[in-house]
Amino acid sequence: MGSSQNLSNARWRKSSYSGNTGGDCVEVADLGLLGVAVRDSKNPGVGVLAVSPEAYSRLKDWVTSAAKS
Repeated sequence: MGSSQNLSNARWRKSSYSGNTGGDCVEVADLGLLGVAVRDSKNPGVGVLAVSPEAYSRLKDWVTSAAKS
């Protein structure tokens, strides 16, 4: 992904995998063919994790299966 990607125009949304209880919230931005950016909504200035679409899909699968355990 590269560390110099400009995300100032990214359209962030709360992930559907975040709870609605006011706890930990994750925001995601679709970067098209470049992938998906993920950040902490309570502290967005700390940094962003940008991953490929395939890696994000695997992450979602892992989080979903871990939540069921």
